Amino acid sequence: MEFKYNGAKTWLDDENGKQIAVLDHPEVRPGVVCFTHTFVDDCLRGQGVAGKITQFAVDRLKEEGKKIELTCSYSIKWFAKHPEYTELLADPEAEAEKARQLAGPACGVKQ
Repeated sequence: MEFKYNGAKTWLDDENGKQIAVLDHPEVRPGVVCFTHTFVDDCLRGQGVAGKITQFAVDRLKEEGKKIELTCSYSIKWFAKHPEYTELLADPEAEAEKARQLAGPACGVKQ
């Protein structure tokens, strides 16, 4: 899989250029992005693509020295399962509280 990245989103195109997986992460203030939405097309469901695109984006943002806030339910759950990336969160305590309160499916993405 060859993910594309432009600072505000990370995505995967199919062979026709259609976006089939997207993680939106616009900058909300200097040096801080917010993971707002994760989408994976049905053709990729069950292949771990949501986790892979999140990992790719996290690695790129870490290289850039950016911090991350979370509003996407999938991303909140992902970070809760990957405490090794806590230092990338702009407010780890606030994100941990979101994870504790979160229940139900994450953005419709099957985990």
